[in-house]
Amino acid sequence: MSSSKYFSSMGGLPPQTELLSSKAVFTTAYAVIPRSVMTDIVTSYFPHWDGTRAWVISRPLTGFSETFSQYIMEVQPGGGSERPEPDKRAESVLFIVEGEMTVEFESASHEMRSGSFAFLPAGSAWKLRNKSAAPVKFHWIRKAFQEVEGLAAPSAIFTHEDQHAPAAMPDTNGSWATTRFIDPDDLRYDMHVTIVTFEPGGVIPFMETHVMEHGLYVLEGKAVYRLNTDWVEVEAGDFMWLRAFCPQACYAGGPGRFRYLLYKDVNRHMPLW
Repeated sequence: MSSSKYFSSMGGLPPQTELLSSKAVFTTAYAVIPRSVMTDIVTSYFPHWDGTRAWVISRPLTGFSETFSQYIMEVQPGGGSERPEPDKRAESVLFIVEGEMTVEFESASHEMRSGSFAFLPAGSAWKLRNKSAAPVKFHWIRKAFQEVEGLAAPSAIFTHEDQHAPAAMPDTNGSWATTRFIDPDDLRYDMHVTIVTFEPGGVIPFMETHVMEHGLYVLEGKAVYRLNTDWVEVEAGDFMWLRAFCPQACYAGGPGRFRYLLYKDVNRHMPLW
């Protein structure tokens, strides 16, 4: 595991002596992609990116989770892209889990490191380059922006986790908290990406059931997560992908903190087909 506080040890290939059994599962309500399956042979390569590979861990899928895609990107020294985003409708969030990189956004350069967060509005001009001597790894979440008449377009955000104090959930004594990078009252944004933290013993004490789709990537620690009718043990490096209305709960047994990067769609009416 990396010295980073965020899990970033993807890649490699299990030995021929490894057992085939795994907690990887895809159901009609949720999917679990454990870190053990994020090997070299499942990586993807994208046009106009050099020195780069990616693990695609979610994509819009009709009848399942339809709002977002999520990649784990690995960019070698000198690698990156002058044309990273091919879809003018796509807004992006970048969250760095290891290393350093430079993002050029509308002629301004932003130096990003482990723990840095960026929101890039749809249709914006941006470039990305790893100018360091070591690989950089980051999550890239993409969503087609839902424009609203009379509502201004969202602004770009460049920040770092260290600049945001976790907000404790009510009546939890700080055992369950959320680090928010986007103001939850700002309706210009149609998605949120946050970090959820549970101290040992912290729980989601009810079965959450809601319309928001989720991607949950475990950054640190371990817990038992309830997904629909199943309890699943998850650890740093595992990814959970939840469709709308999938019941969920959590128990973080320790010994350390349990933290995950959370995507959810927000602030928009439901489309009527």
